[in-house]
Amino acid sequence: MKNIFLFLCVLLLNISCSEKRKAVIGETEFQQKLNAEYKDASTSPLKAKDLKTFEGLDFFPVDNTYRVNATFTTTPNSPVFKMPTTKERTPEYKLFGIATFTLKGKEFSLEVYQNQELMNQEEYRNYLFLPFTDETNGFASYGGGRYIDLEIPTGNTIEIDFNKSYNPYCAYNDKYSCPIPPRVNFLKTEINAGIKAFEKH
Repeated sequence: MKNIFLFLCVLLLNISCSEKRKAVIGETEFQQKLNAEYKDASTSPLKAKDLKTFEGLDFFPVDNTYRVNATFTTTPNSPVFKMPTTKERTPEYKLFGIATFTLKGKEFSLEVYQNQELMNQEEYRNYLFLPFTDETNGFASYGGGRYIDLEIPTGNTIEIDFNKSYNPYCAYNDKYSCPIPPRVNFLKTEINAGIKAFEKH
């Protein structure tokens, strides 16, 4: 009798754990966090009709090839400029530094920016913004490019994980104003990592 009771307890525990695992959508913590944000009506950029059927965002398989350590050269004398967006808004940014890295045998450089308004807020004081485009745009990924959030490094290297690239809110809802990645940040290669294009209903 004890054995049957123990078996039932283990079975119920496994079922419970299985249900909890199903509730968490995403291969990584980054994906899970993003999916949770988009599923929550109070934080989601999705239109109401898309939110109704939303189950999870579509990502490329996680590939550590796309996690690179870049040489980071700061540009302290760069002027503040107004970054174009998809609407009339032009937020002020400053070129904070240039990240140079090797990906699949080829060398690339990307400009990394600092939002001048956000830097005055304690929680975003170390925040850096990396918008980029690549050869998957308009096909496997959103045509307007993608973003990566970074932090000011302590040394002269910075890790860029393209698996953590995400879409501008404009990819989901045209009511938003989104920074347009500068042409200099076009990567002449396919970045098959991070988030894919969103299929609207």
